Order: sequence, then C-alpha cells, then structure tokens
Amino acid sequence: MGIFSNQKLCLGVAFAALFGVTLTGSYLRTRSQSISYAQSQLQTKNKNQLKNQNSVTETKTSLQLAANYQNSLTVNPVSTINSNQQEKDTAQQKSLSKTYQVIDELKRNKFKINGDRVFRTGKLPRTKVDLNQSDLLTVLLNTRKYFQEHSDADPDVQRTGILGTQGVTIPDVLKTLDFMIATLRQDIANGRPTRLQDPNFINKHFRVIKWSAYNPKNLRRKNLRITKYAVFSHSGSRRKTSTYNTPIYSLKDELATDKFYKKYTKQQVLSGIYERGGKEFGKVEPLAYLTREGLEEALMQGTILINFPDGSQAFFNVDRNNGIPYVKGLKRRAQKRYWYFRQVDAIKGYGHEINAKISVKPGVTFAGDVLNVGLGKIIVLEYNKGGRRRLKMGVLADTGGAFLPNLYQLDFLAGIFPNRQKFNENNRRLPTYAKAYILVKK
Repeated sequence: MGIFSNQKLCLGVAFAALFGVTLTGSYLRTRSQSISYAQSQLQTKNKNQLKNQNSVTETKTSLQLAANYQNSLTVNPVSTINSNQQEKDTAQQKSLSKTYQVIDELKRNKFKINGDRVFRTGKLPRTKVDLNQSDLLTVLLNTRKYFQEHSDADPDVQRTGILGTQGVTIPDVLKTLDFMIATLRQDIANGRPTRLQDPNFINKHFRVIKWSAYNPKNLRRKNLRITKYAVFSHSGSRRKTSTYNTPIYSLKDELATDKFYKKYTKQQVLSGIYERGGKEFGKVEPLAYLTREGLEEALMQGTILINFPDGSQAFFNVDRNNGIPYVKGLKRRAQKRYWYFRQVDAIKGYGHEINAKISVKPGVTFAGDVLNVGLGKIIVLEYNKGGRRRLKMGVLADTGGAFLPNLYQLDFLAGIFPNRQKFNENNRRLPTYAKAYILVKK
C-alpha cells in the first residue's frame, strides 16, 4: 500500500488509511461502468476481498503507529526521578547558600549556622533615631577611608561574613556608607536635622535587617546583649614611682620582626623581663606608668587617657598583642593576653595595625565581631527606657577578643570617664538588651 509509505504524521495514519480505501472504491465503481455486469461483480468481489485484507493490515499498522506515538508522549519514569532529584538538589543548594561557617580570632571553624536563623527582613518603628550628626559623620568617613586605603593589606574587611547569606556584599556596605555620608553632609550644610533620624526615610531607602541573637549556650534569648566600654582617664607618670609602678610598653619596630613578644604571657611581662636586669631588657620602650588596676582598665578598654603630673594628657591605644586569645569568663588579672601600646591622637577603633586604626567617637561607635558580622555595618538599637521607645544609631567600627566569635553581643562606646563609678552611672541610661537592626542601602 504505497499511500502509507510516505506518511508524515503518526496520528494521521488511521485517517489516511480510511481515505485511501474510499478513493479506491470510487475508482473501481467508475471502471465498472465500461465492462459487463458479471465482470463488474467479479472485480467488485475481488476488490472487496482485497479491501478487507488491506483494512486488517492498515488497522494493525495504524494501531501500532498510534501506540508508538502515544508512548512517545508518555513521561518516562526515569525523567520524573531526575526532575525530582533536580528539585531536591536545588533546594539543598539554596539551603547550603544560607549556611555560614563561623570562625574565631585564629580563623578556626567553630560552628555552622543558617543565616535565616539570625537575620530576617524588618522595619524601624516610628520613633526618632538618636544620633550625633557630626560625630556620626566622622566615624562614617574614617570607616570608609579604611576600606579605601587598607583593604589590600587587611583581607579580613573583604569578608562578606554571615550577612552574605542575606545577599549583602562588600559593595553594598560601601554604597551604604557613601549614601549616609552624602545625606549627612547635605543636611549639615543646610542646617537641618538629618533625615537619618527619620524612620520613614530609613525604611524607604534602606533594607532593614533584623538581627536576632544567636548564642549556642542560650538559644532562647533573641535580643542582643549590649555591653558598654569606655576610655578611662587615669593619673599616671612618665617615670616609675611607688604609686605608678606598672608600665605600659611600646614595641620597637626594628626589634619586633622576630616576634619575640609572642613568647610571653601578661604575667611574665609584669614579672620584669623588660626592666633593667630582665632577659629582654631594651627590646621595648615604657610609655608611661600606671597603677595595676589602671593597666587592667587599659587592657580591657583598648584606649586610655593618662593625666600626667605636669598637667598634660595623652591617649594611648593597644597596638599588638602576644597572640594569646582572650578567655571568656576568666577574671581579667588571670588573663594571659597582653597588649603593647602606642600613643595616639584620638580614641581608636578597628585596624590591622596601629597607624591604620579608625578614629572613633563615643555615642556612635559599636565594637563587635568584625570577622563574622563585618566592619562598617550600620546598627540601630531599639529599646525602652523610662517607658519610652528609643532608637540609637552607630557604626560597627571596633572589635575585641570577646567578640570573636560573637553573634549575640555588641559593645557600645559610651564615652570618657574619670572612674568606673561615673561610667556605671552613665550606663543606667543605656539598655542591657535591645533589638538590633542592620541597615543596607537599597
């Protein structure tokens, strides 16, 4: 049956067969008119037999082709399995992209956490944001300058950290700093309160990311712990006296390259190894002398303001340490970590070396986990004091050993105080725990 040999469409096979049979019958009827009735009857009989035989063949062929076509439309069970597996793989990849490996000060892996456990989309309440415009601008400018001038030498600030699970990149951080700097400059130049105090302005122009505390030892608490640090002004002396008998030392750059200072604990340093007759005499320089308690305050806070007997005063900031990590929960006099100092011109925050440290201001600076949360993040705290809701803004521009790692705490730079009593009195106005938000420019 030549009509089937050139078929193009499988579904049309059955229809083509029936059409061919109809044409054949018509053709035979036309020819029967020119021959005898008997011949016509015989031919018709023969043709009908042939037609019946062909119909059976055509039907079988059509059914087979139709079955083949139907099979071609049927979803392969293996394809279904593969599709389901792809969906599972995609879901797993998304889950993995939300997983962050938390590291400590020595870059050792500590634990993994899903970023959605710590962060989610939020919104600032309709409360005026508390901030000092000029001080905030100073810290923003100095933090932005650090990224610009020291990113190559300090790869830690190029880490996206845990906020990478929320799609926040280093360019996003820089864009946020730039926008805030431009806004503050415009507002200050126009002599008006900055728009950054308006929660509606912030909600419009920034992604507001709510930060829930994650402490592996206390998973129930969601608000961040807000500790406070300060610069204490202490009386001291340029030379050793019976009262001021505990030195703060500075490393001599030309002698510090062999890292000799990393061999000694705080207790060994204070035993006199750098004093005349000590085994390392001459390798460091005494900058000033404090009381023993004054030294512990300087080591804990990172910066100290020393008032000298001649009426002068100077800031001293931590420079390099002996490489021994701070131990949480250990009393400070028992800590083996020791810091060497440098005289500086302002309160200093984060920096990979002393000459690069960010100059910061009280009231708008937070210390936190720079490795895992990241330098330059804009923080807004929400808390209640005196029956009123309050918002306070600052920049994550400092760090410390207690924050590596730490996803549940921030340290607020409260100010300069003559003693701990005044410091504690000031802290009564500040929260112990607070909701925290991170702002990222849209």
